[in-house]
Formats: sequence, structure tokens, C-alpha cells
Amino acid sequence: MIILVAGGAGYIGSVTSQILLEAGHSVVVYDNLSHGYRAAVPSGAAFVQGDLHDRAALDAAFEQYEPKAVVHFAAFIEAGESMREPGRFFRNNVAGSLNLIEATAAHGVKRFVFSSTAAVFAASDKPLDEISRIEPANCYGETKLMIERMLKWYHQIHGLRYAALRYFNASGAMPDRGEAHRPETHLIPLVLQAALGQRDHVSIYGTDYPTPDGTCIRDYIHIADLAQAHALALDALERREAMTYNLGNGAGYSVREVIEVARQVTGHPIPAVESPRRPGDAPRLVASSHAIKRDLGWTPRYPDLRQIVESAWEWQRTHPNGYA
Repeated sequence: MIILVAGGAGYIGSVTSQILLEAGHSVVVYDNLSHGYRAAVPSGAAFVQGDLHDRAALDAAFEQYEPKAVVHFAAFIEAGESMREPGRFFRNNVAGSLNLIEATAAHGVKRFVFSSTAAVFAASDKPLDEISRIEPANCYGETKLMIERMLKWYHQIHGLRYAALRYFNASGAMPDRGEAHRPETHLIPLVLQAALGQRDHVSIYGTDYPTPDGTCIRDYIHIADLAQAHALALDALERREAMTYNLGNGAGYSVREVIEVARQVTGHPIPAVESPRRPGDAPRLVASSHAIKRDLGWTPRYPDLRQIVESAWEWQRTHPNGYA
């Protein structure tokens, strides 16, 4: 099957593209390279440099390659930034996704897998499942929720089969693909940059949250496991009309726990500086994967935080400048 992967030059999108190729599919990566890297695109994939806001370029890609499915990763993802520049996020994430969904429907493509976020939920002391209360704490989460709602209506009106996968904190690395955001804002790579001496310290934003050690608690899921979940959801759309699943480890780790595991893995002290809270951060966001494990047989291969950090450290040591 020919699959168009929007955002396939990015962190999760590139790994998913590789897994789809290994499963025997043909992959077309569509990416504007604003946050992705041409070097991250698997060698077996076709590549189109294009923007989701360019409907003519989208139509041309659909006409040239005739994909039978779309997997959508392309979006701005920084929650804190979304609280400073909400308009930028609504324009990019929502309007861009609408163009992609419209093009998908117009070209008769019936399968669509969407990389959503568990940030659509309200914070909770318990693991979030698919019926937990919806209440985004930031504009980023709101944009993803709006896209999910668009997909629901395109399913109802145009018969578009879709899956939305909600998760937190993609992390870890593969031997040839890892995190290289510009600028980097994710905790694990920031911690590892401090271990490499590329920054003086790592900041802990907020130490007075109602959690055991006062810092935020989050899920961390290895990118290979996320990629596999997207591939399973794509296959399931052959027999399912619409699906929404949460992905998570069900327990979560605090900021202090992540830093301590990184100290153990790297053997470096990694100085940490306590800083004020950031807007849009919820105290605890941890998801349950019970439903997708039950329905699709998803089984994470890297469930342990130490495994995740070890893989990220190997990438960071061997690629200190990312893809440069």
C-alpha cells in the first residue's frame, strides 16, 4: 500500500516511515523541513518538500503518488510556546490539518491515522483512559482536539476512516534517528546535553506541584513503540471505521526521576536548577494503554525509562550536533 506520511522528516514521523517500509509498504514523505531533516527520511521513501498550507502542492502529491492512506505528524508541538503564540499554533496545526484532510477526502483516500496528544485531557491523579475528562491545559492540546473533531465529521460526512492516537512525550532514539529539535525543549535531550557539556544545567520548571517530589509527572514512550502503534492502527482501519486510543506507560515519571536516571546512565552529575512554573504545564499527565493493547495487540518493546534514556544517550553521544 502507498502511504503518504505528513511530517515524515520529523522525529516520530521518520521512524514510522521506516517501520512502514519494513512492513512492505511504499512511503511518500511530505514535509516542509521547518522542523524536520532531509537526512532523517528513510532511503527507501519518496520525498516531497511541501507545506500543508499549499493545497496545490498537496493535490500534486496525491495525484502523482496516489496514496491509499495518510499518516499525519506535521504540527507545532511545544505546549509552552502555544501559550505565548496561540494564533501561530491555530493557524499551523488546525488550518494545515484541514487542508490535508480536505485533500485526503477529495482524492478518495479512505484511511487516515492522526498523531494526536494526551494533552487533550484534564490533569488527573489516575491514569487517563479514553473516557477521561477532556479539557486541554494549553493551546497545543486544543489544536489537536479540534483536529480530532474535524476527523469525526469527515468520517460522518465523507466516510473517512480514521484513528487518533493520544500520547505524551515521545522519547528515546534509534541508532540512526533521534531527537534534534530546533531549539530543543524536551526534557530527556536537554538533560543529556547537560551531560555532554553542551549546556551548564537543566532547569526544573516548578517544584511545588502536588506530586510526591513536587515536580511534574509525565509518560515517556519510546519512538519505536509509538511508530509501531501507528502502523497497527493503520492496518486496523481495514476493518474498523474510527478509533481513538491512548498510549502510555500507566505510571509516569517525575522530572527529578528522569534527571536521576540520566545521571546513572551517563555517569555525569548533570546540575539541575529549580525555576518557576511554566504556563500550560499540568501536574500529572499519565495515560493508560489498556484499550489498544486489548484491541490491537500493541506491546511496547521499551517500557522502562532506563531503556529509553540509554537509547537516547547513545544517539546523543554519536550525534552531538543532531543531523548536522
